[in-house]
Amino acid sequence: MPVRLSLNVDHVATLRQARRAPYPDPVEAARLAEAAGAAGITAHVRADRRHIQDADVERLRAAVRGKLNLELAATPEMMTLAAAVRPDQVTLVPERPEEITTEGGLDLVRQQEQVAAAAERLARAGIAVSAFVDPDAQQIEILARLAGGGGTGGAGGGRSRPPGAPPRIAGIELNTDAYTKAALAGEPAAVERELRQLRAAAALARERGFHLYAGHGLTVASVGAVAALPGMEELNIGHALIARAVIVGIPGAVREMLAAMGDRQG
Repeated sequence: MPVRLSLNVDHVATLRQARRAPYPDPVEAARLAEAAGAAGITAHVRADRRHIQDADVERLRAAVRGKLNLELAATPEMMTLAAAVRPDQVTLVPERPEEITTEGGLDLVRQQEQVAAAAERLARAGIAVSAFVDPDAQQIEILARLAGGGGTGGAGGGRSRPPGAPPRIAGIELNTDAYTKAALAGEPAAVERELRQLRAAAALARERGFHLYAGHGLTVASVGAVAALPGMEELNIGHALIARAVIVGIPGAVREMLAAMGDRQG
């Protein structure tokens, strides 16, 4: 199966919010992206609503034909929003008010109880759950324990899920930030080091039974190697694709990225 592309439309909303104008519309961008071959749409609703607004999410839910994935912090406010909108998937992400963009994966050593509670609430609402983590074995092993719902050996310390119930965390999105920065800097040794780490993390995630996703900073030049990771199912890409769309339009940028994802020589 080809690796799916999910377009993150946050940066369309960022441009709109810079002028508090009614355009450009992230929902229109989503429609164009899906028509050009994107399999789904991602949007990050931040606590400060700096780009995506609640009304955007409601309209995206009505318009998106593929998978709608919301990136949300594991807070009660965001879980209430998710329960009301009912996206196909929520990817739990860390969030700091002062950050420009997401700075790293979830710190599950410190946040496991918060993440476990949010994931349980989402799973009980019938919403698929993924978690954004760095390509680090410790984080993946903690997530694997959280995924099943706790029990005597679970890191979450919660109740075991009923027999036959789906895992409360089914997917893992590997943070590709370190790899993409090395690629942009033109540092071959660092690129290979970060790719080895991603390969090892991807293999462990698959071994632990997770659906495998990745994203953060990927460009046409760097996406091929990540798309080629065994078991990779979906890539979430926003900034580079929207930046390219300023020049060639959303359909052209989506088609370029899909072509690069299919070039497994990266």
